[in-house]
Amino acid sequence: MDKFFLVSFLGLLIVAHGVAGNLVDDNIGVLEEFESWDIEEENEVEVSPIPSWTSERGSKVLVNVDSFGAVGDGVSDDTQAFQKAWEVACSTAKSVLLVPQGRRYLVNATRFKGPCADELVIQIAGTIVAPDEPKNWDPKLPRVWLDFSKLNGTLFQGGGVIDGSGSKWWASSCKKNKSNPCRGAPTALTIDTSSGIKVKGLTIRNSQQMHFVISKCDSVRVSGVLVSAPGDSPNTDGIHITESTNVVLQDCKIGTGDDCVSIVNASSNVKMKRIFCGPGHGVSIGSLGKDNSTGVVTRVVLDTAIFTETANGLRIKTWQGGSGYVRAVRFQNVRMENVSNPIIIDQFYCDSPTVCKNQTSAVNISQIVYKNISGTTKSEKAMKFACSDTVPCSNIVLSNVNLEKKDGTVETYCNSATGSGYGLVHPSADCLSSHDKELIVTNAEVAETGREEIVHTEL
Repeated sequence: MDKFFLVSFLGLLIVAHGVAGNLVDDNIGVLEEFESWDIEEENEVEVSPIPSWTSERGSKVLVNVDSFGAVGDGVSDDTQAFQKAWEVACSTAKSVLLVPQGRRYLVNATRFKGPCADELVIQIAGTIVAPDEPKNWDPKLPRVWLDFSKLNGTLFQGGGVIDGSGSKWWASSCKKNKSNPCRGAPTALTIDTSSGIKVKGLTIRNSQQMHFVISKCDSVRVSGVLVSAPGDSPNTDGIHITESTNVVLQDCKIGTGDDCVSIVNASSNVKMKRIFCGPGHGVSIGSLGKDNSTGVVTRVVLDTAIFTETANGLRIKTWQGGSGYVRAVRFQNVRMENVSNPIIIDQFYCDSPTVCKNQTSAVNISQIVYKNISGTTKSEKAMKFACSDTVPCSNIVLSNVNLEKKDGTVETYCNSATGSGYGLVHPSADCLSSHDKELIVTNAEVAETGREEIVHTEL
């Protein structure tokens, strides 16, 4: 849609709803910036397969875990062999750490630390499997399984599998068994404090808790990764991004018991393209602001995604009492298939066994664009903008949104949220352009429920 049409449409909004001129300028600026901020497609030569191990980078030095005593029968403990192989590969320029195809390597919690020599490749062709008994887990490493840190320019690739053997962890979770204390569990794969990382073609499944965490990193590209766990497995986020910048996720299929992708504090310049999500809780920014903390997430784009039978689609979630902001986010070209909450902003998030107290401070949410969003919703409220009375959501832009319910009507819920729409917007989001508190709630049924409507727990 060209700028002339957009200006004309927003001008009509000014007449119809009394929208301030600076809001129009802000929305035009947001849209123009986002239209030019796209994901560059990856187009490069892959590292050659066995046996030559040559590439555009030149000859490689093969470091096979089997050469260091790994058995690969899924029963013998291969941890020490992996550690020895890592020491050699990390200290050798242009090396390939090989986990051979057709074998299962039992590996305990391990930290693989850099910095390493240049051009390291980690080729996972076989399966790495975690011990399945939580009570025997290393108490010194309670939250990690395979942890890689302080790497630069490292490539992870191969058609292999990282299997967290998580079923016993899930069974003992406080979300499954209320009598158990709530404790953390390991993340299957962590890449921490690293830069220039590429991850291609791996399968990560059945993690004890989160599957793949990108933490304190810069310039990470993840492509063709499959993440898989049962839909009822607790806290098993697919890809979790924290304190990281310049992250690209591309052509990933994710089905878990929690968020397919979660993006949390101090993360910026995150681009996602061709993401397939389901089962799971959708793509989430947050949660942010827990325990009165500060959370900042900015410049996030999701372009082309399908959500199938998920609890949420496009979600931003923050706790009351927090501070900071979520700003400059674009969701576009998204198909919803029977999703419970296709579009949701929730500033009253409360994943707690007790009721969260009302607080006035909140994480500020602004400049959020939803463009070309279509499909079906399970709930009547296809769009929910549940924002703080004291820190309202602003500059929410809806463009060509069409959400239907197979067996009923749909509506939009707003509390303290302002914005505008152009093109088709269904259900209508007129409540975004109203400054009248009585018009913020869009129908009588919601009005009767009062503020209970905007108090949410984890979905």
